[in-house]
Amino acid sequence: MTYKAAVITVSDRCSRGEQEDKSGPAVCEMLRGAGFEIAHACVVPDEAEEIAAAFRRCADELGCDLVVSSGGTGLSPRDVTPEATRAVIEREIPAIPQAMLFASLQKTPRAMLSRAAAGQRGKTLILNLPGSERAARENLEAVLDTLDHALKMMAGGGH
Repeated sequence: MTYKAAVITVSDRCSRGEQEDKSGPAVCEMLRGAGFEIAHACVVPDEAEEIAAAFRRCADELGCDLVVSSGGTGLSPRDVTPEATRAVIEREIPAIPQAMLFASLQKTPRAMLSRAAAGQRGKTLILNLPGSERAARENLEAVLDTLDHALKMMAGGGH
């Protein structure tokens, strides 16, 4: 089954055109390689309401099965992606970020500073990744094989 995915890069600098978005295209490439159709990709600033609106649009209007964000998961005062995620999801799935954390801690102790969230909005899975291209790739790789099963279950496919 082919799933529709959206990738949202959360970055003030990228949204203003001051920096090239590298993580978003890298995540799109990985998802395409796993058989996902990229239905939407965009860049938004580190503003909770804009992030939440992008999540809602991708889930509710575009009907994406998976929405992946990159950026805004750290400790900077502008990092509000997890809060925006929690504002729009109906059920949190804490083990997805825990699995990413476990994998990341094998590479760097700084991984413990991530505040990534994941959850379900209707039949859409929303997942936060770190903002750097390398960290986004590593974190997505840690959970990518499980996403198919999660999406099947969320669509009512059972166990």
